[in-house]
Amino acid sequence: MDFKKEILKLLRKHIKEDLQLETPPDLNFGDYALPCFSIARKLKKSPNDAAKQILSKLKKPMFLEDIKVLGPYLNFYVKKELFAKQVISDVLKKKKKYGNSSIGNGKTVIIDMSSPNIAKPFGIGHLRSTVIGNSVAKTLSFLGYKVITINYLGDWGTQFGKMMVAYKKWGSQIRLKKDPIAHLYDLYVRFHQEAEKNKKLEDNAREWFRKLEGGEKEAIDLWKTFKGHSLNKFNEIYKRLEIRFSLVQGESYYNDKMDKILILMKDKGILKESEGALIVDLESFNLPVALIQKADGANLYLTRDLAAAIDRKNRYKPAFLLYEVGSEQKLHFDQLKAILKLLGFKWADDILHIYHGLYKFPEGKISTRKGNIIFIEDILDKSVSLVKSIIKKKNPKLAKKEKVAEIIGTSAVIFNDLINDRVRDIDFDWNKILDFEGETGPYVQYAHVRICSILKKAGIKPKNPDYGLLKENEEKELIQKISKFNDAVADSARQYKPHIIAKYVVDLAQSFNRFYQTCQCISKDKNLTEARIALLMAVKQVIENSMDLLGIKVLEEM
Repeated sequence: MDFKKEILKLLRKHIKEDLQLETPPDLNFGDYALPCFSIARKLKKSPNDAAKQILSKLKKPMFLEDIKVLGPYLNFYVKKELFAKQVISDVLKKKKKYGNSSIGNGKTVIIDMSSPNIAKPFGIGHLRSTVIGNSVAKTLSFLGYKVITINYLGDWGTQFGKMMVAYKKWGSQIRLKKDPIAHLYDLYVRFHQEAEKNKKLEDNAREWFRKLEGGEKEAIDLWKTFKGHSLNKFNEIYKRLEIRFSLVQGESYYNDKMDKILILMKDKGILKESEGALIVDLESFNLPVALIQKADGANLYLTRDLAAAIDRKNRYKPAFLLYEVGSEQKLHFDQLKAILKLLGFKWADDILHIYHGLYKFPEGKISTRKGNIIFIEDILDKSVSLVKSIIKKKNPKLAKKEKVAEIIGTSAVIFNDLINDRVRDIDFDWNKILDFEGETGPYVQYAHVRICSILKKAGIKPKNPDYGLLKENEEKELIQKISKFNDAVADSARQYKPHIIAKYVVDLAQSFNRFYQTCQCISKDKNLTEARIALLMAVKQVIENSMDLLGIKVLEEM
């Protein structure tokens, strides 16, 4: 029985408007609650009186212990044994599929995510797009969508002209082979330092980019070298993060499709010339002019994104095109959608910019050009190193210490990002990232490990648990927390916000720890032990499901 659905069915016999049930924050307020504010406005009564009027019309069904009016809410109390049996049995039956409502119904969704720049380090600036995009993709896939993840690499643009000039002037083949990304990064920083003193370097860079666009062999060879080294390094990081893509594709893929886009815009009469450049006037959308092609004939990121959006829509027929990109790109996506609308594409509104806030630093904004970027590899290494030192102190005999440290350390970094609402900026704090107490990945991992230890020690598989024995408040709270998983997943998917699941699983782990401190899991009472073991098996499964949706592997020992 779906209690929520049955309660709504009961209410709709008397209330015709759209109803939303909430889960009360306290067990004393029942399992479900109907807020009566909007109903009260229509009845021209106070919410309390409206709730009383609704209650007077209801006939209490067999599965409910009670229905009460508490202030402006109508509260429903499901029979505890029935509720426990329903929730725990559902988890143990569905296992990895628990929480899957299949609302996606096979519809295709494309997620453009990660998208680091070739010949530059994989910095912390790209971590958010990578892990948020991955979690959104996993959640939508879990709910029945066909998800296509695209890593759209920044492998084209004037920065490659700069890299070529820098490499020709100051590059070293030996350093490039030994540590390619660090060497290319040093060259990029040096170019901008030197360009402040010698303006001709910028002209040289534009010339080299023209050679690249023109297909000159030396420029193409250098570009392929830079790209190959970058992809090798990026793949090492993605492997550590356990992130895979449906498609890895660079901006360069659309170079030979630019003419078609320009012709399409000309045919629609929206392309204008301004001082030798080609633009689109977006005043009707209250947006600034969009630059489509520079005066020197170079195409821009926006032009390539137009080609990419049209190509993806035609090729995959997605219901939505999601772009997990930083909030500073809002204007770019507003212009992209506006131009697509001017071109007559009604699906332009199916483009959604899932933006995220930035990491903030005490010394100000990070800048690749100025050389103050923080490498994601350094963050992962520091986190893993800290875990190793903790294992050495607390559990030196642990098997596979290296592997365990890698999983815990990496998941700590991922969880630290995802526990934050994606729309907010995050203060970069080494201490917080590497703190394993409180709302952290290691805290959740430890709860899972503790449950695994209890289950191993108990050594039983409950056959017919008596859920009526689960009478303690800590047990009831834990069961109620498990029941909220479906809503957490649905809310996370609807808002494209992984932090909803991250906060949920922290709450679940905290609820388990309160239960563990109060209730003896294995006792002489075999029936009670069996019921509690079944409860713990359900908690373990929901923790695993939650962490999987966040892109994190759980451990059984640490």
